[in-house]
Amino acid sequence: MTAAAVIQLRGDGNLEENLARAGHWLDRAAKAGARLAVLPENFAYYGRRDLDRAAMDEDTPEGPARRLLADKAREHKLWLVGGTVPVFGEFRDRPHAACLLVNPEGREVARYDKIHLFDVHVEATGKHYRESADYRPGSEPVVADTPFGKIGLSVCYDLRFPEFYRLQVDAGAEILVAPSAFTAATGEAHWRLLLRARAVDNLCYVLGANLAHRDHPKRPTWGGSAIVDPWGRVLAEMAGEEGYALAEVDLEKQRRIRRNMPALEHRRFCVVKGSS
Repeated sequence: MTAAAVIQLRGDGNLEENLARAGHWLDRAAKAGARLAVLPENFAYYGRRDLDRAAMDEDTPEGPARRLLADKAREHKLWLVGGTVPVFGEFRDRPHAACLLVNPEGREVARYDKIHLFDVHVEATGKHYRESADYRPGSEPVVADTPFGKIGLSVCYDLRFPEFYRLQVDAGAEILVAPSAFTAATGEAHWRLLLRARAVDNLCYVLGANLAHRDHPKRPTWGGSAIVDPWGRVLAEMAGEEGYALAEVDLEKQRRIRRNMPALEHRRFCVVKGSS
């Protein structure tokens, strides 16, 4: 078994404050026994408009957010999922929202660029979001090997696309991570439901780390960070405060559930990766 933590942050300070808060809660989670930790989407740069500048600052592992991830992973011997950081790829017009997996030596061993971008009108609040104006979408699902199982990397809006996770399960994923910044309106309606659905769909552990500032005047986020087991049970969760939730990831229990409920073996249709 492995103790895993999801870190919940407000994400509404300046860069230095956001990094300090992230570091503080990573310290606390590691002290509580976490060996795997997940930070929220955009934990360092939420709401920042000059993302090109931020991406230039983060262009190498020496960028401020990436350096924090490496330092905390080394300090606490953690496997750390670094939420998302704006990082340029082949094209320099817009950065990717890059989800980074860092090993206990502080080395980035996997990177997933968010594929599904949040271009929606939220009717409950009247707010329009157009994430594609700021970010370039990625194209490839990513599943990474770790000593405690194969991790499928995803981000926020990806949770609404179950076929994406089928591709990850076909690649061996046992743990699904979803660093997020769900809005307060969509989070209240769907966040917990989607985490549990993806866990049950795929008979996987799901670790959802969300930003949380429900009363933000312009960009409220829901929180509710949670860890869900392959049977859909919520093992640990938070409300709207900063902090962390901690639970054990037990892959032997997962294998037992998959043996007793072999739904993945009963599939009659497959998902074939296409182009967007």
